[in-house]
Amino acid sequence: MSSNRISLIGVPVDICSPENLEGEILELLSKPGTKQIVFLSIWNLLKARHKGDFADTIKNADLILPISKSILKGAKFLKKEIPVRYNPFNAVIQILSVLDSHYKSLYLFGSTKKTLTKAEKNIHDTFREIKIVGRYVGYYQKSVEDDVIQAIFKAQPSLVLLSDGIKEKNCWAYRRRNRFSSSIFLFYKDSFGIFSERVKRVKDSTFEKGHEIYSEILHNPFKIFLLLPYLWYIIVLIWYRLFKNK
Repeated sequence: MSSNRISLIGVPVDICSPENLEGEILELLSKPGTKQIVFLSIWNLLKARHKGDFADTIKNADLILPISKSILKGAKFLKKEIPVRYNPFNAVIQILSVLDSHYKSLYLFGSTKKTLTKAEKNIHDTFREIKIVGRYVGYYQKSVEDDVIQAIFKAQPSLVLLSDGIKEKNCWAYRRRNRFSSSIFLFYKDSFGIFSERVKRVKDSTFEKGHEIYSEILHNPFKIFLLLPYLWYIIVLIWYRLFKNK
């Protein structure tokens, strides 16, 4: 692949410029098996340092795109190559545009029936050359999961876009990776909410400044406690700079 991969405090992060993203997607589409793109936040980076399925999901992902400014600052502090930061919704749009221009297919998985229906309509109206080969709501009963997996397997979509209502989030596809044939999986919690106009997307200016956390705290004041893991991130960076980054 044309992207470079660095290790930041023990977690892989890809360096992929937006102009190279189309080539990366097409290369993934040409590979057999289950592939996965992950949007990596600072909180997910910290979580991925621990052993378990989530760490394995990140380690085995085909494309890991950082979405937090703190990841870029950390790479700079450790004197590593600095990744390109992606706005997740803009990246979804760019990826769907690649599918659209190459007449690829899409499966939509997540959210409520009302939100999913509206999101599907708006995606279809915007990306007319994408073939939507299936959809299933999130918050589903465990008893229907085998049917969902079989439907995705039979449809063989180019991309499965997962949204809210998928309890295992990024780990969903990784834990079932041996049950699919050739699809790319991408989880972005707000994707269908934004496409259905139910969720307001973060302003580009807010995202560029790295201030999206403040709007999250306004919606959920308990997120103020994310300051504690952020302080831990700074401590770990200093430790790596002093002892591990030789």
